[in-house]
Amino acid sequence: MDICQGELNDCWFLSAVASLSLNPFLLHQVVPPGQGFQGGYNGCFRFRFWQNGVWTDVQIDDRLPTKRDKLVYMRSSNKDEFWSALLEKAYAKLKGGYSALDMGYPHVAMADMTGGITGGLRVPSDPRKLGYELQPLLQKGALINCANTTGPFGKKNDFGIVYWHAYSVTGLETTKGSPVQLVRIRNPWGNTEWNGPWSDGGSEWDNVSAEEQQRVERVQQEDGEFWMSPEDFCQNFDMVEVCHLSGDALSESKVKKPWKCTLHHGHWIPQRGLPQYSLTLLEEDDPSDPEQMCSFLLAFMQKHTHKTGVLSNTELRIYKLRPVHRDISEPRREHVYRGRLPLGHYIIIPYINTNREEEFLLRVLTEKISITSPGPMSPRLVGLPSLNEARELFVKHCGKESYCTSLDLYNMLTGAIAKGVFAGSEKQLNLEQCKSFVVLMDNQVKGRLDLMEFLALWEQLWDWTGIFLTFDKNKNQVLDYNEIPPALEAAGISVDRFIMQRIVLRYTEPNSTVTFPGFLFLLTKLNCMIREFQELDGTGKGVISVNLREVKT
Repeated sequence: MDICQGELNDCWFLSAVASLSLNPFLLHQVVPPGQGFQGGYNGCFRFRFWQNGVWTDVQIDDRLPTKRDKLVYMRSSNKDEFWSALLEKAYAKLKGGYSALDMGYPHVAMADMTGGITGGLRVPSDPRKLGYELQPLLQKGALINCANTTGPFGKKNDFGIVYWHAYSVTGLETTKGSPVQLVRIRNPWGNTEWNGPWSDGGSEWDNVSAEEQQRVERVQQEDGEFWMSPEDFCQNFDMVEVCHLSGDALSESKVKKPWKCTLHHGHWIPQRGLPQYSLTLLEEDDPSDPEQMCSFLLAFMQKHTHKTGVLSNTELRIYKLRPVHRDISEPRREHVYRGRLPLGHYIIIPYINTNREEEFLLRVLTEKISITSPGPMSPRLVGLPSLNEARELFVKHCGKESYCTSLDLYNMLTGAIAKGVFAGSEKQLNLEQCKSFVVLMDNQVKGRLDLMEFLALWEQLWDWTGIFLTFDKNKNQVLDYNEIPPALEAAGISVDRFIMQRIVLRYTEPNSTVTFPGFLFLLTKLNCMIREFQELDGTGKGVISVNLREVKT
């Protein structure tokens, strides 16, 4: 299925399509079969692209731009084949027009056409490590692209590699006899190849038997596919992008070690605490591995960025009593983290640095069995009843009035805490703290909460309870001084040394610790102050001017 690039600089898309064409299952997922010019043809074609966690249909007509009776944009080498040109048109419609396809990155198109998780791979400085990097990826059915970004756009280096042009990595083999490891590359243009060692006409093949050449499918023609050594790969390519596919997107009979994927749709609501997801790694990748490590892949994606045009800074944090990983905060559509961890229980905390409500998608890929779910790590670590149980408490305590007062809330929280993991700390809860909890959600200043406001408050307290459980490392029901700042940061509030000193003076116990009720009260007060500041900061400059009346209220 050789395809040719047209007048657009969209070789990034072409490379992704070329990789897709090597896997009929993936191709038919994007280009549904059974569409042709016969049998009830109505001039319309349908394609499917993966957007925000779901497959989306895009329908187009059969009109394609031409110039002097030739297609202007992407086309197949076979003049009677139009699927690639129609696919490009559908993708252009999805993105907002052909001009939106002029320059881009292969991993974006890969994700849109496979639903896979895309990320970069650093080219190793030691070529001997390249095979160790590529082999497990290819075994899992990953789609891999590479490029050379060190020269002028569109020009070639001395060995025929086009600068800023996307190539596909399609295989890795070690020849028998005198073993030599080789990487198979495909140029989606189909007519420009590598002319260095191990090229189609390279003398190096003279030392490889005809049987071996047939086994590795060496082809001596300008078809765009060629072989090169790891040393030459590392010298001629400086960028590698990988699209990880899960078992749902692959034919498992052809993939030795497919990823198993768990998907979670979530909402980011500012000043409502951080969403949390528990991850339990149950089975090591290799039973003979004495370290008992589990490979995993996390992907945290902001939804609808193509509509808003805004990319907020995002982070992914993983905790097991202490932080295991914290990704660098930077604006990107999807954060991907690949690593290995011992068997055990972990908490994943996605974070978006924005004051807007956002939707997100969290995907967890593992080799073996694992469990991921929203909420606290384990039932035995429940500090407060669930949202459904809270609804029952509301009906029980608030009766016919259907409103929750500070006293009602005090009675509910006292009883709930006494039955959970923080039993005993209910004695440190007081009515004044509960009044502050009510104020947090009482936007109409009624002094009481209706059912929806109460549930919103309970959900917020539930989130903060999970954070307290995470950072109470010695499980003594208090946060020590050095545990307070990271716990506040996990709740979306960063504090410097000056603010921390004020917190110690105002909200901690004499030994500089914070109790569970005190932690909830502290976060409530900080969130109320931040909300009031933002309401007064009409310009969004971070500076406000207040009069005496506003200070008093």
